[in-house]
Amino acid sequence: MKDLLHANYAHIFEPELMQEIINVGIVKEVHEGELLMDIGQYISAMPLLISGAIKILREDAEGNELLLYFLEKGDTCALTLSVNRGQRKSEIRAIAELDTVLIMIPIQKMEEWSSAYKSWRNFIFDSYQNRLQEMLDTIDSIAFMRMDERLLKYLRDKQKLTQSTSLQSTHQDIAYEMHTSRVVISRLLKKLEIEGRIRIQRNKIELLNID
Repeated sequence: MKDLLHANYAHIFEPELMQEIINVGIVKEVHEGELLMDIGQYISAMPLLISGAIKILREDAEGNELLLYFLEKGDTCALTLSVNRGQRKSEIRAIAELDTVLIMIPIQKMEEWSSAYKSWRNFIFDSYQNRLQEMLDTIDSIAFMRMDERLLKYLRDKQKLTQSTSLQSTHQDIAYEMHTSRVVISRLLKKLEIEGRIRIQRNKIELLNID
């Protein structure tokens, strides 16, 4: 764990805090598509991402999902922190977007470290700020962007996240995450293919020119 932690967080946390994380943290590996946290679940630990990516989703009363944001290495989830502090049930779902390695920190350490370490307080504050901005970006895209513009933004975000021009997703997967219908997504993807910006294959989309 020490090498993993130092590679990702040594520039953020002081040595004493790094040692505390090593003492109490648990390394967890999850595979792409694996559920890490579900709606209605009580949380006993918070994640520090070492590698990979996690997508954070909300669900409406009908069970339709909406992608809020992604977590990448060096991140934690501010919404998880707020749940931990109040011991409330989670209102979000977290799923591994890629094969992911995390260090899980017991929630009992959250306030203790906030009092003891300035670097931890700053890290938590920055996490809240970053996640809030990402949620505002999601709200803006829903409120002010056309669906075709939202789809292009979604594809660009996925390309940046995976560092790949090959997106392993079905039309239904995209529709779920964008909170719309498969028919709408299929129509817009076909339009992008006609324009030469993507190539549609079985359960896969090749990204050609989406800048």
